[in-house]
This record gives sequence, structure tokens and C-alpha cells, in this order.
Amino acid sequence: MSKHNIYTMSVAKIYPLLVTKAEKKGRTKAEVDEIIRWLTGYGQEELEAQLEKQIAYETFFMESPKLNPARVLIKGVVCGVRVENIEEPIMKEIRYLDKLIDELAKGKSMDKILRK
Repeated sequence: MSKHNIYTMSVAKIYPLLVTKAEKKGRTKAEVDEIIRWLTGYGQEELEAQLEKQIAYETFFMESPKLNPARVLIKGVVCGVRVENIEEPIMKEIRYLDKLIDELAKGKSMDKILRK
């Protein structure tokens, strides 16, 4: 079975789309970065370095310093699929991020988004 196209896309190509989605709803790039750091364990400098290297989205998640254990609390539907029912590990991580950015764009507070 071949990999989904999103796996090989550069994280640097996807990142501006996430930022644009948030900014259209009055949120900020800093909030997007905070969500990504919370989810993946990258520091801000590490995140920026990964974007600069233009690594693949799959590699970005596979090399994450420390995936947040609280990410399992992320529930809901993204692209018509329940996040908690996704079995493929990398796709689940990608959809976790999508769901968090959706919540940001819908106006949820950062405390709720970051499962505090």
C-alpha cells in the first residue's frame, strides 16, 4: 500500500496553510507555533530549523523530540474521520494537529486547546 501524499509534502509547505487558517479567524502565528510545540515537543528554534530544512511531514512527526502524552485527549472529527479511530500512527499525529488548528480557528481558548 502506498503512502498518502501528505506524508511526503514538506512541512514548510503545510505550515503557512495552518497559519493562514488561524489568521483568517483572528488568531496568530504565535498561537499556531505554540500548538505545534505543545504537540511535538519541538522548541521554537527547532521548529524554525525544521521548516527551513523543508523536511517531509512524516519525518517532522517521526523526529519529534517528545510527542505530548496528553494528545490522546484530542477527540472529534477532521475531514469526516474521527481522530480517535485513526489507526495509522503518522496519520493520527497529522490529524491531531489539524484538529487543534480547527479548534484554534473556531475560537477555543488556548487552555482548552492544549488540554489544560
